[in-house]
Amino acid sequence: MVNLKIDDIELSVEEGTTIMEAAKKLGIYIPHLCFLKGINEISACKVCVVEIQGKDKLVTACSTPVSEGMVVFTNSAKARSVRTSNVELILSQHDCLCATCVRSGNCPLQTLAGHLGIYDLPFERQVTEQVWDNDFPLIRDSKKCIKCMRCLQICSKVQGCDIWDVQNTGAYTNISTVDNMPISQAKCTLCGQCITHCPTGALKERNDLPAIYDILADPDKVTVVQIAPAVRTAWLERNDVEPGIDTEGRLVAALKRIGFDYVLDTVFSADVTIMEEGNELLERLRSKKQMPMFTSCCPGWVSYLTMYHPELLGQLSTTKSPQQIFGALIKTYFAEKTGVAPENICSIAIMPCVSKKREAALESMNASGYQDVDYVLTTREMVRLLRAEHIDPRGLKEKPFDSPIGDGT
Repeated sequence: MVNLKIDDIELSVEEGTTIMEAAKKLGIYIPHLCFLKGINEISACKVCVVEIQGKDKLVTACSTPVSEGMVVFTNSAKARSVRTSNVELILSQHDCLCATCVRSGNCPLQTLAGHLGIYDLPFERQVTEQVWDNDFPLIRDSKKCIKCMRCLQICSKVQGCDIWDVQNTGAYTNISTVDNMPISQAKCTLCGQCITHCPTGALKERNDLPAIYDILADPDKVTVVQIAPAVRTAWLERNDVEPGIDTEGRLVAALKRIGFDYVLDTVFSADVTIMEEGNELLERLRSKKQMPMFTSCCPGWVSYLTMYHPELLGQLSTTKSPQQIFGALIKTYFAEKTGVAPENICSIAIMPCVSKKREAALESMNASGYQDVDYVLTTREMVRLLRAEHIDPRGLKEKPFDSPIGDGT
């Protein structure tokens, strides 16, 4: 064990522990932007600098291991001054229009700047702007990129896709797709992990809310919403509400309050998927061909196989995903049962995954000539929609899913 002192508190930790990890054991938070344990430990942002007694130079807490007798000051005047300068430099290459950023209020850089009292920038602002295909489900705003490398590392080390790369060096460093190719050609599976791990909103899903508002305002359109199971467990995780408020009944009520005509449960088509895949599996077991069989429920997984392991496509189930099965049922069975013409139905899916946006577009037309799913919203988009409508879930009375095809096991 190694004995040290952090902010006048003594502790013992295992050899090899970093200063940041040791401080965390004491409940001391050391600010950082780029660090991801085991994935991105490159000390790129230099925000986690701390002072060590007896040393002139500050060190980065995320990459510096503790040593016997070390005395660390995480927020000394010197550390705070250098940390402030480093954040100011980052902000000088960052689009600071926070009011129009999807991460506003949930941005580590914004929070850090506030904690450090940065209200004016002493450096000239130089923001990089790159062309991007804004029709693609994944949007990258180069003006907000802080070059933390999180997207690059998560894509390479965890997802194994390597679609991001570093361009240039020093002050001119930038992140782009490999060989600077269009994102639509970069073999992006749309897993969404780079969006999740981007700290500043440089990566986000395509915003389809304006189209939804237009549809809701059209008196000739009947809006039918399907909700994926994962959405109901996450739709209130960013709201300060007590446990038990985030029920599916209140979610249905919230969507009804917004103005959607029918709210249905994707669990129904998940049951259909199970039956279809089960029958297909039994047939493959009988014929002893193309085994093992892989599920086709996840469009990110389907994209991964298609782009990186096409030799395994024969083992992929031919069954549509629950989203697409539900979309097909809405424009056929549901339309017949409700007496609504399919061309007047707008089918909207609320899903946890940005790859669902591409799936809906790729499987554009069903046998009847209608698009199965017209629009896909992610959980984040739905939360922004609820906030825009000033809907407080605590004041909602629970409502059941609509029928037909609103139930599931």
